[in-house]
Amino acid sequence: MKNIYYIFRISVLTLLTLLMIKTTALAQEEATQETTETPKERPVRPAFESGLLFDAATTVVQPSKTLEMIIQHRFGTIDNGIHDFFGIWAPSNIRLGLNYSILDNLTIGLGATKYNKMEDFQLKYRIMEQTRSNSIPVTVMFYEVIGVDGSADTKWQESYKFSNRVSYFTQLLVSRRFNDHLSLQLAPGFTHYNAVDSIYNHDRISMSFAGRYKFTPQGSFIFSADFPLDVKGIYDFKKVNTDNTKVFDRPNICLGFEVSTSTHAFHIYLASAQGILPQEDIMWNKNDFFKGEFLIGLNVTRLWNF
Repeated sequence: MKNIYYIFRISVLTLLTLLMIKTTALAQEEATQETTETPKERPVRPAFESGLLFDAATTVVQPSKTLEMIIQHRFGTIDNGIHDFFGIWAPSNIRLGLNYSILDNLTIGLGATKYNKMEDFQLKYRIMEQTRSNSIPVTVMFYEVIGVDGSADTKWQESYKFSNRVSYFTQLLVSRRFNDHLSLQLAPGFTHYNAVDSIYNHDRISMSFAGRYKFTPQGSFIFSADFPLDVKGIYDFKKVNTDNTKVFDRPNICLGFEVSTSTHAFHIYLASAQGILPQEDIMWNKNDFFKGEFLIGLNVTRLWNF
């Protein structure tokens, strides 16, 4: 009986020893894995408060299953002063839009604009995102807008085809959040209209800049500029100026303020272009901001999560 007792004690001690060895080995293996595995990169906070800045897109994509409603309004230019209350009583332009985030890095949108009864389809795809460790220093976004002019068929006369109504805008957005206050964005773009007057080319390239300086938790100073680039062959300036008309090559300059919350963003600003879709502003803007040819604009965005 005593032998059985000693055998039992030896067996228990052996089992406990083996368990301790196994546990120690597992702990060492887990510690080794923790030290060798690279910590998961965390993205920085978005460079901008909204996916929209004036009429321009930003590199912000809302989380998946988020619906964004957009109201963009631009009054007339202030040229006539008090006679039309600095453009408020003048003919205005307005766009209503809806954007939906299919994925965390993919958004599609639809919109309708008053001028030319434009209808548009938009797509934003985030290619890469700035990280907190700065291993990826910038956020890069692909942006596409397809517009369809809803004007009467007579606008295109006898040569009318449905394809005449279509225009395209393609842009690559690159932004960086420098700190809690300052964010900047650079965006080369390409515009194409299927149908234009004979004196114009169908295509135009551009360079756009945008920025935000946040001075309170909800308030920011915002600015942007779209510069149509002078490319040889795009325009015949002599033909355009023979009848003393304005050349459609003016940069679209915007300055304003933004107030934002977790679900809303509100912009009030001054802008030189009365168009709202980017291809309209790049191709057809005739107002010179620095000569006082600008107007008052308002934007409102609202988010819903599903």
